[in-house]
Amino acid sequence: MEDIFELLVRAVPFLLQGTGVTMSLVIGSLLIGFFLGVPMAIGEVYGGKTIARIIGIYVWFFRGVPILVLLFLFYFGLFNLIGLNLPAFLSGMIVLGLRSTAYQSQVFRGSIQSLGRGQMMAAESLGLTRTGAIIHVILPQALRLSIPGWSNEYCILLKDTAITYAIGVMEIMTRGNFIATTSYRPMPIFLTCAVIFIILTYGGIHLLHVLERSVRIPGYDERTKEAIY
Repeated sequence: MEDIFELLVRAVPFLLQGTGVTMSLVIGSLLIGFFLGVPMAIGEVYGGKTIARIIGIYVWFFRGVPILVLLFLFYFGLFNLIGLNLPAFLSGMIVLGLRSTAYQSQVFRGSIQSLGRGQMMAAESLGLTRTGAIIHVILPQALRLSIPGWSNEYCILLKDTAITYAIGVMEIMTRGNFIATTSYRPMPIFLTCAVIFIILTYGGIHLLHVLERSVRIPGYDERTKEAIY
């Protein structure tokens, strides 16, 4: 027991350094998915059949291919093919972000479509252009409705970061595996990794719930929207 305690005293600071790497991957990937996913959702709803079909192919590909295959395909294949010598961390963030884009675009698309056509018609009847209506009327409501789905995407991305150890990203699991193989004590190390992931998961969900409550409009729900439009 004393040997395990000493091992954890040495291992935990090293694992916590990997926590910073893991959270950087999550935040960076979420932001990539957000800034690409929102325009894709708008294009899928309002862009016409051709644009919607192209976006649908993108979503179909990135949702259908396992994340490990995507990492190998981009890191060892596509990036080298086009002459990009990216570090493993940046490559992992880009791949996770592109995959998150596919999922987030569908979250935002569902939120936009849940508002109904009456929102756009009412905005245009007041003199707003379609672009102005999307920016000032549709998106503020859709983004509020998307926060629960965003919470799920945060959890998925956090777990997916563990797979980036396969390309050498020094996140939590890479560091945990290094300590486990050199100390020959895998159980306490991987249990510690699991505890860290649990704390990060539920801590992040709590913060997103706080965000959801802070932007909630009292009395505004799906029944209210249906009654108005």
